[in-house]
Amino acid sequence: MTVSQIRIGTRGSPLALWQANEVKRRLQDAHPDLAGDDGVPITIIRTTGDRQQQGLLSDIGGKGLFTKEIEEALLEDAIDIAVHSMKDVPTWFPDGLLIDCLLPRADPRDALIAPGSRTIADLPAGTTVGTASLRRKAMLLHKRPDLTVVPLRGNVDTRLGKVASGEVDATFLALAGLNRLGRDDVPASPVPVDEMLPAVCQGIVGIERRQDDDRTAELLAPLNDPDAAVQAAGERELLAGLDGSCRTPIAAYGDLNGSELRFRAAIVRPDGSELLETERSGPASDAAAMGRDAADELRGRAGPGFFHEQ
Repeated sequence: MTVSQIRIGTRGSPLALWQANEVKRRLQDAHPDLAGDDGVPITIIRTTGDRQQQGLLSDIGGKGLFTKEIEEALLEDAIDIAVHSMKDVPTWFPDGLLIDCLLPRADPRDALIAPGSRTIADLPAGTTVGTASLRRKAMLLHKRPDLTVVPLRGNVDTRLGKVASGEVDATFLALAGLNRLGRDDVPASPVPVDEMLPAVCQGIVGIERRQDDDRTAELLAPLNDPDAAVQAAGERELLAGLDGSCRTPIAAYGDLNGSELRFRAAIVRPDGSELLETERSGPASDAAAMGRDAADELRGRAGPGFFHEQ
């Protein structure tokens, strides 16, 4: 297939640009006709989520704040593909768009950044932890109600700076992001999945396109990772089944071992007072069904009011 160009749209944070450039590299490796900057130009699109740095996402519009303007550019044919962190992508897409290409998943774990402490158990009572994630806040307070959790937004450097300056004592970052940015200088302690279940699709990069764009679909096909697709299928079905939003502390991880999947999911009251967990194992081909079934179970066990208490 001879092609001349495929245009990428992305947010402008260092991590978003790393992801876009990784997609560019993989496209050019798969399609030599796309060599050079002109073959895969990258357009930075500032989203509402980037502009509004104050407050919790749940209070200003949710996950779609990081995708809306980029998806509008796709629909207007200003770009051909959009590159996203899948944990920022809502479970629904605007009419005419879809994601059917995922890069291989990076380490899904959270990382604790806390000078003087290497584990959650090590944190002194009263430690102030900054995070914008309701999942992290709720799971942390479930384990350590003696800690103080305050809102903290911004990119990796911003949040690390708040810890360094003493504005907060500790924070959490996705280990995948730190690794992708080559931040070996950060004293990060990975948190075991058994101790803090990750966000849905944490560590997975997704590529969105127009549904009727067969040319782009063909270009992206060699980049799609089947293992990431299996994990995302189960985790996003869980999220959809729970009507997941930024007001809902939800966690999930599909641990793939060959053709077998161990699927774990959890929901937490926002104040950390109650955590409900469930687990399934079976063939990877049943990933989506596992996610739907886990959502049904957790929703039934939670009862009314569980998800939306603040």
